[in-house]
Amino acid sequence: MNRFVAVLCLLILFSLALWAMPLGSSARTVIPSDIQQIISVDYRALKNSETAQALKHQVLPPTLKEFELALKGVVIDAEKDVEQLTFASYRVPKQGVKVVGIAQGQFSTTGVLKKMRLNKIRATKYRDVNTYPMSGGMQMALLNEDTLVFGDLTALKGALDARDGYIPALDSNSQVVDMVGSVDSGMVWSVLDQQGTQNMLRSALGDASRLADYETVKKRILGSRYTMNFSNGVNFDLDVVTSDSVTAGTLSSLLKAGMLYKKMTASPVEKLALDGVTVNSDSSNLQMHFKSDDKQFQSLLHSDLFAAVSQ
Repeated sequence: MNRFVAVLCLLILFSLALWAMPLGSSARTVIPSDIQQIISVDYRALKNSETAQALKHQVLPPTLKEFELALKGVVIDAEKDVEQLTFASYRVPKQGVKVVGIAQGQFSTTGVLKKMRLNKIRATKYRDVNTYPMSGGMQMALLNEDTLVFGDLTALKGALDARDGYIPALDSNSQVVDMVGSVDSGMVWSVLDQQGTQNMLRSALGDASRLADYETVKKRILGSRYTMNFSNGVNFDLDVVTSDSVTAGTLSSLLKAGMLYKKMTASPVEKLALDGVTVNSDSSNLQMHFKSDDKQFQSLLHSDLFAAVSQ
């Protein structure tokens, strides 16, 4: 499996869950500043796209499955009650990366708490907040009538610590906030920090990441952002933000060379995916664009390529 194609498809897999809208103020306060990635789900918009729904049912990421099941365990139906679902992966010293989920919608706090009491789900106090157990070892806390936050206990505590000012929250990370501001008006969006972007490009480049050119420029990669649109076929746009135009140009050349080399030995499905990809640079940004009509995308969706990268 060509790593470039696999990473492209993985980005699209996560983006299916990323029909999104701007982050609400409550969501921003519970996202710690040491962010690796932010992604979102807009369930209302998701229902309006046949292609997005097919993609969701075919290759739903395991993490999203777990969160949806966990919500059902506390009598919240993601399909009916949730309008926006945001996932933030952030780093915790000596513990690695943690993932917190923020669900926003029209919740009846009284009704939810009543159902949990009937199901004998008991609260545990963390400072002034009641937290409740969910399936899979996760915990949740209702912040108000339209926002709840959940994750494993460490992740949840980190989110509440950010909200209460014990650790820095998202708005103190100006670099990530600037990237969010560039994409969060789109139908689909996500941001990755510097380290996350470096890891993504290393996987995409495969053996080419060992070349001296990549080793020279990787420290000048600052982050990445992407948007996705299902309104007219499938359009996926990724920008890798670098410190200068030379870095962006070098990365563009490396990716183009990798694509040309792969096309020589690619399977028909891989060629179809690669034919829909364009790569260039604009000032200090590396730009990647993927376009496919619904019929072509459906053929990719049911191929071994998607089956492999969705494991």
